[in-house]
Amino acid sequence: MSRTPQGQRASLDKQPHEVAAMFDGVAERYDLTNTVISLGQDRSWRRSTRAALGLRPGERVLDVGAGTGVSTRELAQSGAYAVGADLSLGMLYAGKRARPEVPLLAGDALRLPFADASFDAVTISFALRNVNDTDAALRELARVTRPGGRLVVCEFSTPVNPAFRTVYLSYLMRSLPVVARTVSSNPDAYVYLAESVRAWPDQAALAGRVAAAGWGRVAWRNLTGGVVALHRGIRE
Repeated sequence: MSRTPQGQRASLDKQPHEVAAMFDGVAERYDLTNTVISLGQDRSWRRSTRAALGLRPGERVLDVGAGTGVSTRELAQSGAYAVGADLSLGMLYAGKRARPEVPLLAGDALRLPFADASFDAVTISFALRNVNDTDAALRELARVTRPGGRLVVCEFSTPVNPAFRTVYLSYLMRSLPVVARTVSSNPDAYVYLAESVRAWPDQAALAGRVAAAGWGRVAWRNLTGGVVALHRGIRE
């Protein structure tokens, strides 16, 4: 764990205890900080994730890396039964205080506490990047999804326009930590965020990993010019 006078952040080898401790440290103002640094786009990204899952009333959907449950609550608006799981107890406690009606429980993306084929759909938003074994996490998501069930991964990605990509990367590495200092309880965590986004595979590379983990009909759609991408798959 990297430690500074301002706080702490996980290293890019993404050890679970480091990631959990880092998110514990940002839990209280996490939702506000996300809205500020995304310039309000986080709301539309959540709506797009819900739409891509094609949820129907009565279905069961698992939201992995749910944090405070704001994404889980969005999924529940479809009429499906939505349950959130997260590694950070601090995030879960903050979520329980803010959204007591949302089912949230502790769970590691690599060892989900559910039986095989428990869900009609699964999703993970801005959290797959924080797991130290991406491929194992994608296989674990497949394990808890019924055959024919759906996956949507919502994650930061690579802007498709080269000029915009240059501006975006400059914002990540220079401006984002400065913005985070004004609203976050642990701005150093957002240095890790910037570094982890820059190191993350692009759209095509991630699609290949999703397919290799047992998901069929894999496709992706860019949001906000590729700042975020939705990757979809069907459980084979």
